[in-house]
This record gives sequence, C-alpha cells and structure tokens, in this order.
Amino acid sequence: MQQAERKIGLFPLIGIIMSAIIGAGIFNLMKEMASTASVGVTIIGWIIAGVGMGSLAFCMESLIEKRPDLDAGIFSYAQAGFGDYIGFNSVWGYWLSVIIGNVAFGTLMFSALAYFFPIFGNGQNVPSIIGASIVLWLINYCITRGLEQATILNALVMIAKLVPIIIFIVCIIGAFHAQIFFHDFWGSIGSKAVPATGILTQLKGTVLSTMFVFIGVEGAVVFSARAKKRTDVGKATILGFGAVTLIYVLVTVFSYGLLTQSQLSKLPNPAMAYVLADIIGKPGAIIVNIGVIIAIFGAWMANTMLAEEVAYQAGKQQLFPKIFTKENKRGMPVNSTFITNLIVQGMLFSFFITDQAYSLFMKFSSATILLPYTCVVLFQLKTNYQTHVKLVSTDMLVGIIATLYMFWLIYASGAIYLVLTILSLVPGTLMYIYVRRKESVRVFKPYEVVIFVIALGVFTYGLWQMSAILKM
Repeated sequence: MQQAERKIGLFPLIGIIMSAIIGAGIFNLMKEMASTASVGVTIIGWIIAGVGMGSLAFCMESLIEKRPDLDAGIFSYAQAGFGDYIGFNSVWGYWLSVIIGNVAFGTLMFSALAYFFPIFGNGQNVPSIIGASIVLWLINYCITRGLEQATILNALVMIAKLVPIIIFIVCIIGAFHAQIFFHDFWGSIGSKAVPATGILTQLKGTVLSTMFVFIGVEGAVVFSARAKKRTDVGKATILGFGAVTLIYVLVTVFSYGLLTQSQLSKLPNPAMAYVLADIIGKPGAIIVNIGVIIAIFGAWMANTMLAEEVAYQAGKQQLFPKIFTKENKRGMPVNSTFITNLIVQGMLFSFFITDQAYSLFMKFSSATILLPYTCVVLFQLKTNYQTHVKLVSTDMLVGIIATLYMFWLIYASGAIYLVLTILSLVPGTLMYIYVRRKESVRVFKPYEVVIFVIALGVFTYGLWQMSAILKM
C-alpha cells in the first residue's frame, strides 16, 4: 500500500476526536453535574472549562504550526521541551490512561446491554467479560485491517451515536420549562442562598467533571504524522472541540429545564434515558440505551486507535521498545495494537478477582492524563519565549490561560491524585531504563535523577496509603 493511501483527511480526524471524547459519559453527564452544582454554577463551570480546554486546543494548534517537526503526538512536546524522561512519562501516562479507559468501556457496554439482556448484570460478571473480550478482539481486527477502513468505520459509528443525542437535545429544548430552570438557580439550603464558599465548592467539583469528559481532544495531534495535510490537524482539533463543547452544554444545561437539580442527581444510570423517558415515555429509554451501546463502541475503537498510535510513535522515538514499531502489510502498527489490547484483556480478567478493580482503574485513568496536558501548555509557553513572542499577544495569552487552568486542575484534584499519578508512572520507569540501556544511551541526566528520587519517595508513600486510596 502506498503511503498516500494511509493518510487521514480533515473529517476523519474530526471523527476520531469526537468519537474519542463522546463516550458513555455524556449519557450520565447531567446527573454528574447536578450532583455537584446548581444550574447557575454549571453554566459557569462550562464557561471555565470551555475557556481552559479551548486554550489547550489552541495551544496544540499553535504548536502544530510552529513545530511541524514534532509529529509523534502530544508526548513529543514533552520530550522536546523537557527531556527524554519527562517525554517518556508523558507518553506512558497517556497510554496508560487510554488503556484503562478502554477497560471501563468494556464493562460499561455490557452494563448497558443488560437493559435488554439481564444476563449481563452490572457489566462485571462472567458473561460480560466474555462478551467484552469478543468485542475487544473484533476492534483489534478492524483496526489492523487498515487505517482507511478503520477511520471510515469510526466515522459511521460516530454518526450513529449522534442520532440519539440529537433526538434528546431536540426533545429537551421542546419540553423546556423556564420555571423549573430558574427555580433555585444558584442552589439553596432551605430558603437561604448558598454562601460564596458554597458556590466555589460547587464550582470546584464541576470544573473537575467537565475537564475529564474532554479527554480525547488531542486525537488529531496523536495522528498528525498520518494526516494528509499538516494544517488539517489544527483545524480538526478546534472544530472537534467546538462541536463537542456545544453538545455537552446543550445536553446538561437544558436538562435543568426538565427536572430539578435534586431530581437529576438522583436518577439511575444512564440518566439521559430517564430524562428522555420523562418526555416521550419508554421509547426514550430504549433510544438512549441503544445510543449508549453505540457510543461506547465508537469511543472504545477511537481510543484504541489513539493508544496503539501513541505507543507506535513512542517506539519510533526510542522511548518504547522497538517491538511496538512493527507494521503489517497494510501499514498498521500490528504489535502496538496487539500489546495494547492484550493489556486491556488482562485488566478485564481482573474483575474475576475483585469488584474494586473498576473503581481503582478509573481513578488511575483520571490521574495520569493531567501530566501530558500540562506538558503541552508549558512547552507552548517555552516555545513562545524562545521565538520571542510578545508578552501581550494572542499566543502568549492562550498559553498563560491554559497553564493557569492546568495548575488549577492539579490543585482542585487534591494531593491524592498526585499520589495516584506517581503510582501509575513510576513502574513505567523500568521499561524506560530497559530501552535506554538497549540503545546504549545514558539513562538519566542529573536533573532527571532528582525527579526520579522524588517520584520514588511519593510512590513508596502511595503504596503505604493504598487502602485509603481504594476507599476515596
């Protein structure tokens, strides 16, 4: 196959971003937001998340233009800006986060199927794990058949899962009640308005929720080496982010015009099914549950593509072992895809051992994504400084806003998420040491030794506190 045939155009890149971002979470998002904040604070939360994550998207677009030589994914910015060890931790954290997210997709898909087939229970029993394993290797087969086929299938699935979401949006706008929407707009305790500290507490939880549902916005950047045109990567990032943001805002905010905050927060999963059922009856629940299944499959496939591509590119950059760089005759990284899915398979089997595994995996997945994102915005600031960008300029302003947003997220996450991140990253250092020695290059620079020693200390503390982490 010719190289040109393996390139991705603008719309498939947008499809990868939207499929990766819009998973099962959107179908429960109104409940998650309502359990944290009132409608007024939810709107503010979306504005902050939109500005913060939008700044991250614009940082990526800026770096794509200024550093066209860095096309190995978002970790290449960490590697170029802060050295090989930080670059490795960035790609390891990203790869691990996406893999763990895929484990969640497996259980969530069959939990949704249980609405139609009760045999699957909560998605963590034997029939569910067998079913998830079959889907896992079906996705593996589809991806290794070729990039063009995989992106076409991904686009079709994305369109299919947008249908129930669009139906939901049309229905909630049509059934919107202003009286319900504006009742208790800022949240209340009895008849008294929540004090400023209460609103800030709501906002803190809301901003965290909104950040994690945007994971996948970097999808086009991950595939930048395979894009038909370099400019398409930046366009896809901005357009994909804008489209998803609009969908998220409509789904969550207008739901407050159907049910009160208290009612939304108490809905079973998936909450969207019960909101739509309140408008059009049982068909609403059926439509949404079908949408959940399709959405999970699409997000699972898109995220598998991201995971295998980032591991493949890391192998080419000598951060992962060379085994990840092997391609099949269709130009697909077959070993990277297989190893990625093999790890997912192993994690699926862990549900036979303990029902705590899902909760722990999701905490690790959420924790490890902040490092790659933070490295992107810091590198954007560094690039601006090196290229003598004026302090008062759009590029510099975007970089500063994105940096402040990332540090705010780290602070808002709390110390426990820092510990979780270190627990996830430190074991990967063993692979980093192996690769460096295999390539006969120096393992650590002096400042990297300091970073590793500090991380090792936090890792030891995290192991000691593991029981507390499991309960959080």
